[in-house]
Amino acid sequence: MSSNGTVDGLTLARKSVVPNLVKRFLQEGRLAHSFSIKLIANVDIVYYAAAAGYEAVLIDLEHSSFGLETCNQLSVSALSAGITPIVRVPANTSDWISRALDGGAQAIIVPHVNSAAEAANVVKYARFAPEGERSATSGMACLRYASVPAKYANVAANEETLVICMIETERAVEDVESIAAVPGVDVLLIGSSDLTSDMGIAGDYDSPRLADAYAKVSAACAKASVNGRLVSMGIGGLNGRPDLIEKLATAHANGRYAMSGADNAMMLAAMRAGAKNTQAMTARISA
Repeated sequence: MSSNGTVDGLTLARKSVVPNLVKRFLQEGRLAHSFSIKLIANVDIVYYAAAAGYEAVLIDLEHSSFGLETCNQLSVSALSAGITPIVRVPANTSDWISRALDGGAQAIIVPHVNSAAEAANVVKYARFAPEGERSATSGMACLRYASVPAKYANVAANEETLVICMIETERAVEDVESIAAVPGVDVLLIGSSDLTSDMGIAGDYDSPRLADAYAKVSAACAKASVNGRLVSMGIGGLNGRPDLIEKLATAHANGRYAMSGADNAMMLAAMRAGAKNTQAMTARISA
């Protein structure tokens, strides 16, 4: 509120912006889960995820044939449904990162970040000045399309944007402290599938080597969380191992974001269960 009793621009921007639920969970030390969308482009899938109780949807442009138009529709639907739209882009480039954010994403995941320099690029493309170099735009979905001067809108958008860098190689694990130290990085998300592949133990999620990698990333996040800054660890690639997600989140207090389910895998599991029941019924009728 300004001295003359009117609402100032930054207050208006902060009132307009859609709260980022995942960021709130991280700040409160609660484990946030996202549902990955790789197959179903219909916006109804977002509302199903919200009804199921997910805090976020992860729109996966790295592992799907979706384009930015589909990504935009799913992101805006998530904002409308009251859950956080996260977009995993296929490349660490401005044309993917900034356009996904312009289309409504509140969190951006960039795969295969192997160095501090690459992490700095992510921040540069994902955040408005002075934190980055994202190009200013009007009518942002995350601000509910409110007409707010850029100098306020950009601040509010920066505050609600999560920058998530994926750790998926041994090289990245070795350099994780410098990656975590990059200002503007919020989460280091371990891609367990790609990391175990890079280690030469593809899919061996119970390996002590993977556990050691999680411990090293968690320690780097803790070291970087100083002077009011919070850097969290993310648990990725373990959708089919909720027991391991729980084990890792219990062992590491800063492991508070998990990829926990995907449309293609859940649909296949349900179809298999249905087909098995049908086949069993057919066998009984035929007996």
